[in-house]
Amino acid sequence: MNPDHTQRTPRPGRRSVLRTAVLGTAAGLALPTAASAADPTRTTAAPSGTASRPAPSRADPVSWRWLGTSGWRMDLDGRTVLFDPYVTRFPTGLFDGTFDAATELETDEGLVDRHAGHPEVMLVSHSHWDHLNDVPYLAKTTGARVVGTETTYHLLCSLGVDPAQLSVVRGGEVLDFGGYTVEAVASVHSRNKNHSYFSPGTLNAPPATAPTTIGELPEGDTLAFQVTFGNGPSVFLMGGSDFIEREVTGLRPDIAMVAVPSSTATHRYVPRLMGALGSPGVVVPVHWDNFEVPLSGPPLRDPGADLDGLVAGVRAASPASRVVVPDYRTVYGPDMRPRR
Repeated sequence: MNPDHTQRTPRPGRRSVLRTAVLGTAAGLALPTAASAADPTRTTAAPSGTASRPAPSRADPVSWRWLGTSGWRMDLDGRTVLFDPYVTRFPTGLFDGTFDAATELETDEGLVDRHAGHPEVMLVSHSHWDHLNDVPYLAKTTGARVVGTETTYHLLCSLGVDPAQLSVVRGGEVLDFGGYTVEAVASVHSRNKNHSYFSPGTLNAPPATAPTTIGELPEGDTLAFQVTFGNGPSVFLMGGSDFIEREVTGLRPDIAMVAVPSSTATHRYVPRLMGALGSPGVVVPVHWDNFEVPLSGPPLRDPGADLDGLVAGVRAASPASRVVVPDYRTVYGPDMRPRR
């Protein structure tokens, strides 16, 4: 995109209504506690100086469930959309210093069925195992449409997914699924302290043999997505903790699922992102958990992800945003408050 990129036209009507009536504008921080994890109907106390409000009722049309890592399940009137659904969460040694790129891919089918439901659309940010691993099984058993990069397309074809189910995007496409829209956003993968990352590379054709290990799944370019549910909330979804500023400027989501970085390699990551997105009403940190422990327990932190730093950065750069640190076992309403 050229440097004269024009900002997208804001949606003041819907956004202002959601900001005041649903999302609110007061700064705050909602952290999962032992009580709220055990009882998802409890709401975190409102920050000082703001009025508390009840959780939305079951009649609310949109709900969110964090699947760990960057994954989300989004339900709209009985229709399910998934983003980066990685539920199996098998050990690779990543979090104890014994990482093995030759770890074999595996899917716990019963577990995936329980958490993922029956999706009609799956959005895939990139092709690393902690984003793609469970997608082939879900695609083949549910017939869901998969939206992702050309690399994701070739990998899924090699793994037996029907090409007719796959939609390749590059960023800029706005797809209408009747009741909600999906905008693909060109993005980039997060960087480690050496300004590099695991398993780079792209595919322009299916691999000679279907991948069987995590090291055989290249990143294959990275996407972000913005999903808008009719006249309801819009949500920005990241699979990696980096972005292309010109591509996200003007999106103005109501909710932003923001990946937590593991290094400071990206210049002014949080303030630039908050500014480009227009200070979302709600910011939800993701990809800060140890994704090799089951979803049945509370999230354990990835020691390499600076969750506290991201929260502090959001509060400094976008004080009107409410920060919600999610829990696996809580179902959230359209305003990212626990549902009754």
